Amino acid sequence: MACVVDLEAAVGFVVAHGDVVDRARLSGLRGGPEPAPELLDTVENGQLPAGGWPAVQGGEAASVEATCFRLTELDDLGALGRPAARRALDWLAARQLPDGGWEEDPALAEAAPEWARPGDPAARLYLTAYAGFWLTVAGLDARAAGPLDDRVGGAYAGVVQAAAQTLAGQLAPDGSWPSFLAAGWLSAAVLHRQRMSEPAAGIQAVLGARLPEMSPADVAWLAATLRRVGLDDQQGLLAAARRRLGETQRADGGWDSDDGHRFDVHTTLAAIRACR
Repeated sequence: MACVVDLEAAVGFVVAHGDVVDRARLSGLRGGPEPAPELLDTVENGQLPAGGWPAVQGGEAASVEATCFRLTELDDLGALGRPAARRALDWLAARQLPDGGWEEDPALAEAAPEWARPGDPAARLYLTAYAGFWLTVAGLDARAAGPLDDRVGGAYAGVVQAAAQTLAGQLAPDGSWPSFLAAGWLSAAVLHRQRMSEPAAGIQAVLGARLPEMSPADVAWLAATLRRVGLDDQQGLLAAARRRLGETQRADGGWDSDDGHRFDVHTTLAAIRACR
């Protein structure tokens, strides 16, 4: 029998343990009213003039990963069409390297975690998948990119197409990739929207085999990512991930984060995003 996620319990967990931004994100995921302007200003705070956000508050160099994470929050809040998000997306697009990839600013080398370290090929692939994912989402979202067009990838078509070619070029024949686990589902999402079905399916097969060993946080991120790009949620990897979330949901309605319990609300919001 399939395990079913208890969404009401998950909602209750976020309400009980989340802060005002977390609860606003929850409301956005549930189709609630637009957040107050002052709350959106708080989420957007710290954006650098060029358009990205720094990895740490007060930092002077914008971070690809930090900007992608901030876009996750703004997406939940229905704010991808606001000027801050549009500047961030344009900054990401402008930061693409000639080979179609992304890398953090060398100024972040000492502070960056291993998965975002400048000069590391695995980090480069992960950041390429992450940036490519958000430009994929934004390029097909009229709130973020204005009028849509018929190109695969929408308003950021050329940028995303180059990213997809870079990602596909790194795959082994068995669908595996020389980078961190998250690079897999982010790459699969980009390739799926680019109609590159064969490499996308290869990645999904690898992820499906690894799914039973994944942490709840990874499963939630995987499922939320694939759901966001319209993957069929009735069968295959996304359906298996949702079953896994049903198996790992705690009695209090939340899920465990990989970064300590203070981040359990973030993981739970990802699970809600995947299963709503």
